[in-house]
Amino acid sequence: MFNVLWHFFVLGLYSFGGPAAHIGYFQKEFVEKLKWLKEEDFTHAVALCQFLPGPASSQLGMYVGYKKAGYAGAMAAFVGFTFPSFVLLTFFAVANQKFNNVEYVNTFIQAAKLLAVVVVADALWGMTKKLITDRLTIAVALLTAIWIFLSAGLIGQILPILLAALVGFIMSFISDNYSHRGKVNESIRPNVLVLMIFTFFLLGMPLLASDSPLATIFNVFYQAGSFVFGGGHVVLPLLEPMLEGMVQPDTFITAYASAQLVPGPMFTMASYLGAAALGTAPILGSTIATIAVFMPGSLLLFAFLPAWKALFSHSRLTVSIKLVNACVVGLLASAFVKPVITTSIGSLTDVAAVVVGYGLIKYGRCPVWSLAILLFVYKLVVSSL
Repeated sequence: MFNVLWHFFVLGLYSFGGPAAHIGYFQKEFVEKLKWLKEEDFTHAVALCQFLPGPASSQLGMYVGYKKAGYAGAMAAFVGFTFPSFVLLTFFAVANQKFNNVEYVNTFIQAAKLLAVVVVADALWGMTKKLITDRLTIAVALLTAIWIFLSAGLIGQILPILLAALVGFIMSFISDNYSHRGKVNESIRPNVLVLMIFTFFLLGMPLLASDSPLATIFNVFYQAGSFVFGGGHVVLPLLEPMLEGMVQPDTFITAYASAQLVPGPMFTMASYLGAAALGTAPILGSTIATIAVFMPGSLLLFAFLPAWKALFSHSRLTVSIKLVNACVVGLLASAFVKPVITTSIGSLTDVAAVVVGYGLIKYGRCPVWSLAILLFVYKLVVSSL
């Protein structure tokens, strides 16, 4: 367990680049170098983590830890990989609360917002190329973006995902292109006890919990973590309506931008937001939010581990996965317009800075932290004019 903890802690100190980069780090470290897993096992685990809601790279890390040292190893992998970014983002949130009137801090926040525009644009383009492959997925993505842009509240965010999964499942019966071929030898039998625990926290806990701020924070972040398909970028549009009245829009965008500047999983944006939401006890709020947002993905991972082979050989689920992924693109596109652009772009020079920044990160292979420094310098120059 301590061996797992150490290796994941070291990775958590320098794993910049988001989920795709994290998977690459894991493959190099645990498949090629340490040989904790075989290539085939690792690939199947990646597929499982991409299908389930939650942070794919963190779930994959927990899977690796589980294969090496059981459930204790899974917990050690989560703690080791998450702890560095948790500490950094909690510190940023506390510093922002105490020094939010300092000129340089405000300048950094404005630069971080522009960075968020660049990073979301890059993520949106990458997901579009990968997941939007035909007319059907184009239609689903466009309808989702329009629906979410015009709707409000959590239902508006979740309903397209549920409908896409249902439509995809129905299409597997009525379309020749997606007809069910062959039989699956292994039945899909997830861990029912773990699923019951997941369902209790999702549905029962909000009914039993008091109106205390701690219970509210746990419920909000647990529900968000339960419905996030597509990685950390999708936390952005899901959390916004749920945190209304608890976190200011500027703070929300700053949290997202700050998560780009630290290594580790983007889901630790919850650490910043939890600290901001519970200003009287920021470390406690950060801890609760972080645990809550990661818990659903962890429970679902271990619930479906016994059935993952059957799950991914079952042709009935192919179209559902495809349409849910298209929904994710539409959801992120809507969030890119509002709140990312609307709360970040304030002038034509900001537009130019974003365009140049996108070119640097997309074609110049500029690291995110380097772009953050360049945008900070840009904002300093503009504010001095």
